[in-house]
Amino acid sequence: MSLAFQQQQMAFAAHIRNPEVNPIPDKIEERRMAIYNELFFNNINSQLSTNFPVIREICSDEYWQAMMRDFLIKHRCETPLFTEVGLEFIDYLQNEREAQEDDFPFLLELAHYEYVELAVYISTADEELGDYDANGDLLNQRPLIAPTAWVLSYQYPVHQIGPDFIPQEPGEQPSNLVVYRDRQDEVHFLEINPVTMRLLQILQENNQKTGLQAIQQIAEELQHPEPNSVITAGIELLNDLRQRNVVIGTEA
Repeated sequence: MSLAFQQQQMAFAAHIRNPEVNPIPDKIEERRMAIYNELFFNNINSQLSTNFPVIREICSDEYWQAMMRDFLIKHRCETPLFTEVGLEFIDYLQNEREAQEDDFPFLLELAHYEYVELAVYISTADEELGDYDANGDLLNQRPLIAPTAWVLSYQYPVHQIGPDFIPQEPGEQPSNLVVYRDRQDEVHFLEINPVTMRLLQILQENNQKTGLQAIQQIAEELQHPEPNSVITAGIELLNDLRQRNVVIGTEA
C-alpha cells in the first residue's frame, strides 16, 4: 500500500468523522462524499439508538446527534463487531467525553445498564461450565451463580429512568440489580435488597462456602437476634434464585 493511498484513506476517514473541520479529499466528488458521510453517520446513529433506547428517548434530537458526532470525532473503536459498539460508546462516555452543562448526571450509569441487557443476551459464558448439579442441595453444597448473570449496583435508579422520571440526584440508597437470562434465553432485570446483594457477593467471592455457611455469615454480619429466621429466609431466597436461573444449581 503506497504512502499516497494511506494518506488519502486518512483524509477520507477524517472528513467522515468531522466534515466541518476536515476538507473533502482531493479528486472525490462532493456529492459522493456527502453520501458516504450520511451513510456512515446514520449507521452509527441507528446502532447506538438501538443499543441505548432509553437514553435516545429522553434526549432531544439536537443533543443526541451532537453526542453522536462527538463520539465519531473523539473515539477510535477497536472492534469490528457491531455487538460491541455499545461498549465502545461507554468507553467514550467514561474517558473521552467532555462534560456538557446539559448532560444527565446519570448518563454513564444508564448507558452501562442498557448495554448489560445485550451483553447478557449474547453471553457464551455458560458454554464453558463444567459439571454441576442443577437439583443439588443449595443449603449443604456450594450454590453456583449463573456465569451469564450480572450483579450490579448503581447510584441512580437507572431501571426506573424514562421520559416521566429523570432524577437529578442519586437515590438515598444504591440501586442493586441482577440482570440474568432464564432457561428460555430471555433476559430479565431483578431489583434486589442489600441482603440478597450480599449473599450473591459472598457466593461469587468465595468458592468454598455452602449456602448455609453464606447465610450464617450474613446473620453474623447483621448481628441478627434470631439467626434461624435469617437461615429460613435465606433458603427461600436461594430456591427463588434457582427458579429464576440466577443460581443454576450446585457444584458437582
